Amino acid sequence: MPRKPVPPRLIADPESALAEAMEAAPRYECCTENITVCVRTFWLEDQSQPEDHRYAWAYHIRIENGGDETIQLVSRSWEITDGAGQVEHVRGDGVVGEQPVIPTGESFEYTSGAALETPSGFMRGTYQMIVPGKSRHFDVKIPAFSLDSPHHLGLVH
Repeated sequence: MPRKPVPPRLIADPESALAEAMEAAPRYECCTENITVCVRTFWLEDQSQPEDHRYAWAYHIRIENGGDETIQLVSRSWEITDGAGQVEHVRGDGVVGEQPVIPTGESFEYTSGAALETPSGFMRGTYQMIVPGKSRHFDVKIPAFSLDSPHHLGLVH
């Protein structure tokens, strides 16, 4: 009895899909005291409800320690500005529930999200760092990055 041909797999490899999305995403980068912060943003269609004035994005951040000392991210401060110019300040301990220690030559990555009532806006901020075992504290700049949805007329940021 002849065998039926096996249909091709229709499920894409999630890791390669993520890698493709990361490569296509806008990239924002800033360096402070040999610490590089790179941000990539992603529009979240499935979590947005434009008819209810809810627009959602994810952002992926990579923090690279190019300095000569181990550092620890202890807190963050965000300034989030929507398309109407309304500003929200957010402060908190660490990121995504962690206060990561980043040895020299290594990096830490995480993904988080933001929602606005307008179809565009931008974010910027700082990470408050320490050098463990020393009394040295310093701020690392998070570059301003644009949050633009397909629900507005042209890019504004």
